[in-house]
Amino acid sequence: MQAEAATIVPSGAAELIRRAAALIFDVDGTLAETEELHRRAFNHAFARHGLDWHWDRAAYKDLLRVTGGKERIRAYHTRQWIAPPLSDADIAELHRVKTAHYAEQIETGCCALRPGVAELLAGARARGQRLAIATTTSHGNIDALLSQALGARWAADFDAVVAGDDVPHKKPAPDVYLDVLARLKLKPSECVAIEDSGNGLISAARANIPVIITRSMFFRDDDFAGAQVVLDDLSELGGSRQKTGKQPHAQ
Repeated sequence: MQAEAATIVPSGAAELIRRAAALIFDVDGTLAETEELHRRAFNHAFARHGLDWHWDRAAYKDLLRVTGGKERIRAYHTRQWIAPPLSDADIAELHRVKTAHYAEQIETGCCALRPGVAELLAGARARGQRLAIATTTSHGNIDALLSQALGARWAADFDAVVAGDDVPHKKPAPDVYLDVLARLKLKPSECVAIEDSGNGLISAARANIPVIITRSMFFRDDDFAGAQVVLDDLSELGGSRQKTGKQPHAQ
């Protein structure tokens, strides 16, 4: 149903991307299908902490409506009628263990970039477009994924990387996107956001940035009515690899 709400077809989305001064990417679910690894890492941390919590896929899908790992732990804890008290320090330690285990999983090479992502990044670089990241996840999680997928010097290709802990409010608030725009010194209309979730769409739209959605495992049934186009994956933007002439407004 959501695809019917899109206002342009994939070929038009490819043109929208080619004309942009900057492409701004979400990370989890957008660049790679990482959420299942996050789920397993949370469960690992709970077991290490002696908690009898287990997030199955249905529970985790529901909890993903809460943005931010520490916030997700807190939200789940408050739902438990009989639960040991968890301090902020306890939650921070749980999240630290979870993040470390997530990085260990990523380092095995088990999580490749989603179809079309590498080609889109390469095409943008060839056109002289700027690249940025606007995400709720942590800098450690970003580095773990992209160091494995793009190499240790991945950050050199991105003009701005804004994570959830860099801003006062996480998605669906627009803070991460507004911060990226400020760092890039670009207008919203000069950029395109690439997202996979309803919260991500709302966040970018509140910053007045046009959004392309690439459906992911946990969010594919979200309401994407405000997106420019909804794709199953970014390989549908095959045309965006062509016409690699430098953009007049790209820096």
